[in-house]
Amino acid sequence: MPQIRENVVLVHWHDVGRHLHSYGVEGVVSPNTDALAAESFRFTDAHATAPLCSPSRGSLLTGRYPHDNGLAGLAHHGWAYHDDVETLPAVLAGHGWHTALFGMQHESTDPATLGYDEHDASNSFCDHVVSLAESFLERVGDRPFLLNAGFFETHRPYPASDYEHADPATVTVPDYLPDTASVREDLAGFYGSIVKADAAVGRLLDALDRHGLAENTWVVFHTDHGEAFPRAKSTLYAPGTGIALMIRPPRGRGLATRHLEELFSGVDLVPTLLNLLAVEVPAKVQGVSHAAQLLDRTAPAARTEVFTEKTYHDSYDPIRAVRTKAFSYLENYTDQPELVLPLDIADSLSGVAVAGSYDARRPPVELYDLRADPGERTNLAGLPEYADAQAELALLLRRWREETGDELPSPAEGAAIAERNLTDHLARQEV
Repeated sequence: MPQIRENVVLVHWHDVGRHLHSYGVEGVVSPNTDALAAESFRFTDAHATAPLCSPSRGSLLTGRYPHDNGLAGLAHHGWAYHDDVETLPAVLAGHGWHTALFGMQHESTDPATLGYDEHDASNSFCDHVVSLAESFLERVGDRPFLLNAGFFETHRPYPASDYEHADPATVTVPDYLPDTASVREDLAGFYGSIVKADAAVGRLLDALDRHGLAENTWVVFHTDHGEAFPRAKSTLYAPGTGIALMIRPPRGRGLATRHLEELFSGVDLVPTLLNLLAVEVPAKVQGVSHAAQLLDRTAPAARTEVFTEKTYHDSYDPIRAVRTKAFSYLENYTDQPELVLPLDIADSLSGVAVAGSYDARRPPVELYDLRADPGERTNLAGLPEYADAQAELALLLRRWREETGDELPSPAEGAAIAERNLTDHLARQEV
């Protein structure tokens, strides 16, 4: 139990996944996040609950799955939290923390509804966000605080006017992309945006040191979901749901940090932080706490599987999945091509490079042996030798859906809901 109430700083990036040097990707220049990783509990198998912005962030800030908290699609397409949702800032504010948001959030079209004592989401570019954060740290005084800093950088596009692009020859092409000149050029812009965001992280960490706050502050760095490239963002494969997650403890705690290979779900962040802060976890939180694992290296893993979902992105595209350390299992509920690319990815250099490669119809069920096939390329569903594993995972997924109230509309109903949501949202914006 902490002797005094500790602070929390959240730093989050768009569309990066684990494509960072601290996660083993050569060619990425990110010295500040590298240094943060060296001082942090770094989770190597953390997953967003959903592979797109609003639903993934909603789970990270509420501890509830997208279909349960109401944020099943993009906030700017009309999706919103249910009235009974308590966000992390609202919970902490209710226990005496001063809570502030600067920059990106993407949970709501109105950040005033999210439970912060103060917020400025008018500009989400990292230099502006860190300037606001620096001013906040100068005036916060002795009050315990939650500071949430969200950067727009690393989201598409990657204009050369804003970012110095990397040398295409130095980038690492993920194994799910073709190694072509255009893909390398696309990645070079992505790498340039990472350099920019990484420098801003360094400024923020320096500010904590300058004000003597590192001694009493948990620093959490996370990405929202996978990188914005074909077969990553908007899919339930590991490149789509895998996130970077680093939790740096207050230096005053004297904790020995390490890398943790256990599974971690986006719904786990809220209960983990609240446990570390000795604050009661709301009853409707669906995640599990990993606080014991951070405080005691002999504690067993907090979970043995993670559940992920996609319902709405640019269209109705319902998929559910369960992942263990050994297997990933997906159920596809509509007849779609293998990949339905988000519009920004489809129009990108990488999207054009893979055009036509994923037009085959996706199977209703997918099963991958992650020990032999970590890239999830060979579908084993229906093979007799994997029948027991498939049945066990199907049962896990069905039980999770039943226990969390995950009921999907029909394809026609789902498409109609998406259209009505967006129409109603746009009408409200015009009033």
